[in-house]
Amino acid sequence: MGVDGEKAEGEGKVWSLCRMSFWQTSNSNGNGNGSSSSSSSLSSSMGNNNGYHQSQSSQFGERSTVTSSNAVSSMAKSLFPTRRRLKLDPSNKLYFPYEPGKQVKSAIGIKNTSKSHVAFKFQTTAPKSCYMRPPGGILAPDESLIATVFKFVEPPENNEKPIEQKSRVKFKIMSLKVKGETDYVPELFDEQKDQVAVEQILRVVFLDPERPCPGLEKLKRQLAEAEAALEARKKPPEDTGPRIVGEGLVIDEWKERRERYLARQQIEGVDSA
Repeated sequence: MGVDGEKAEGEGKVWSLCRMSFWQTSNSNGNGNGSSSSSSSLSSSMGNNNGYHQSQSSQFGERSTVTSSNAVSSMAKSLFPTRRRLKLDPSNKLYFPYEPGKQVKSAIGIKNTSKSHVAFKFQTTAPKSCYMRPPGGILAPDESLIATVFKFVEPPENNEKPIEQKSRVKFKIMSLKVKGETDYVPELFDEQKDQVAVEQILRVVFLDPERPCPGLEKLKRQLAEAEAALEARKKPPEDTGPRIVGEGLVIDEWKERRERYLARQQIEGVDSA
């Protein structure tokens, strides 16, 4: 009996040990499957996150590329400015005789130095007291003109010396490449803003009319040429009708035919009467 009890007790211990090892193996397998599934879900979520970050990075890269290209283009424009189409004389100033309380005149020569037709336009910071003649126009290649600028001179303030008074008024000349058959209208510069070039910003310089100087003499000469050109434009075109030959006889074939026709009509009328 003692031996059988000991055997039974020993077999029970062995069975319990085998059962424990079996359940531990099963649990370990179950835990392994759970950990593998969790690992796969974690990997997939990480993959999705990586894909999202990659897409965001690609979008950010594209935006950075566009921004950098715009920056490069603007930098290139600043480093390589648009080639000037007009030659100005004077190049960057407008000389006015200083006569306080009066309207004075300046002049500037404008020449198209490009190989195409160019429209130009004046602008000023004081449109109420300044105006230009002409305010704009179109120049053919190598064509030039002298524009007249009118300005009202304000009296000096704070006991300033006349010649030391500085004007804050500025003028701007813009240019635009156009086709030859284009008619000038100011709206051209609004319709093609991207093609407009600022030729020059002109500042005002006063000259003493009582003191002769090369600048004042040149201004007088330019104003005289501008006035002569204006008078020439006002004259009607020359008559290209009848030719005068010999001792002043007018040869007009149409007129002679009409006179003969009227004379013939009168003769026929008298005969019928």
